[in-house]
Amino acid sequence: MDTVSARTHLEEHRAKIIAQMEELGASESGDLRSDLDREESFADAAAATADRTQLLGLVDSLHKQLQSVDHALQRVDEDTYGICSECGQAIAPARLEARPEATLCVDCASTR
Repeated sequence: MDTVSARTHLEEHRAKIIAQMEELGASESGDLRSDLDREESFADAAAATADRTQLLGLVDSLHKQLQSVDHALQRVDEDTYGICSECGQAIAPARLEARPEATLCVDCASTR
């Protein structure tokens, strides 16, 4: 994958992650917006707590994905994108298509 298409693919992936975070009421930094009142729609505090815990878990997961994509964009700028950070071999294009933020080839990822 050339640098231009890698950057485009990563930026599209980044935009999707940010859109998902916004749908959940979170900012790009992973913080929940303060203007959301999630407690109103729940019958009891236990359900509200469970929902908030699940929401925070989803937002945290998306935020970590976003950080990985940002790291991959940095690797594009450094001309190291698509190179395994462990063994130095090329990462298969199919892997980068499926996981554009991947920093390890399949062999190295399977040993972790």
